[in-house]
Amino acid sequence: MGAVAIDKFDLKILAHLQREGRCSNVELADAVGLSQSPCLARTKRLKQLGVIRGYGADIALEKLGGCVIVFSEVTISSHRRHDFRKFEEAAARHPEILECYNVSGGYDYLVKVVAPSVARFQELMERLLEDDIGIEKFSSRIVLRQPFENRAYPLGLIRDAATLR
Repeated sequence: MGAVAIDKFDLKILAHLQREGRCSNVELADAVGLSQSPCLARTKRLKQLGVIRGYGADIALEKLGGCVIVFSEVTISSHRRHDFRKFEEAAARHPEILECYNVSGGYDYLVKVVAPSVARFQELMERLLEDDIGIEKFSSRIVLRQPFENRAYPLGLIRDAATLR
């Protein structure tokens, strides 16, 4: 399913929910300039369309103890659809792999891994290699620090003008 038609109120709802996901419908309606009933109907519609996938807590990992964040560039040996699917299904089975992107360029996937230590990250990569899922090689970058993080998508910039009524 492609892009869905949204208007300025839908964008306001999405932008506010990115910042304040636990707000009540009353607060949301007030923030976006709608009455409560239409605001609730729009929010439900955005959920039904799959634009709003869910809500979650923003966890401060550093408060929970040590961990390592690693970005790995993964190259697979064969480029048939089945080979991509095989890698993706295997990667999805590991909770340490938080994000997986099929990318263009010098490698096939960029994966973000969070592990309790470098040794545990290495164990994960060794398991993936032993699983014989088509990994030809991988190259990893350990995150030293994270100067900033912006979890809110720049909705006004990425929306397609044709989908906005």
